[in-house]
Amino acid sequence: MEISKESLEEIDEDIDLENMRKVEAALFIAGKFLSVKELVTLTDVNPILLKKALEDLKNRYDSSGISIVQRNEFWKMDVAEEYIGMVSKLATGSSEFTKAEQETLAIIAYKQPIKQSVV
Repeated sequence: MEISKESLEEIDEDIDLENMRKVEAALFIAGKFLSVKELVTLTDVNPILLKKALEDLKNRYDSSGISIVQRNEFWKMDVAEEYIGMVSKLATGSSEFTKAEQETLAIIAYKQPIKQSVV
């Protein structure tokens, strides 16, 4: 069976999309700056593809209320700068979820679909 150039491109696009989703889930649940090394460990995405996924996410959220922020080699998902004042009125300083709930949600987001018995 011969694989066409189009098939290879579709496979590459699927891999890129999956990598971007993994990175997005990790940044979303972390709520803090993560190093590239931490993201590699969490997502199991190779560093070169991880950096591409981060840039793709940054572009994807460019005209959104959410932004992907980079400081040196650290990355974070945050509220877009123009909405920080509005959102800070809603922030109470306590998380909607406990640390244990956040970890469980991160596992579900990373390994989906997943059986309840595994969680």
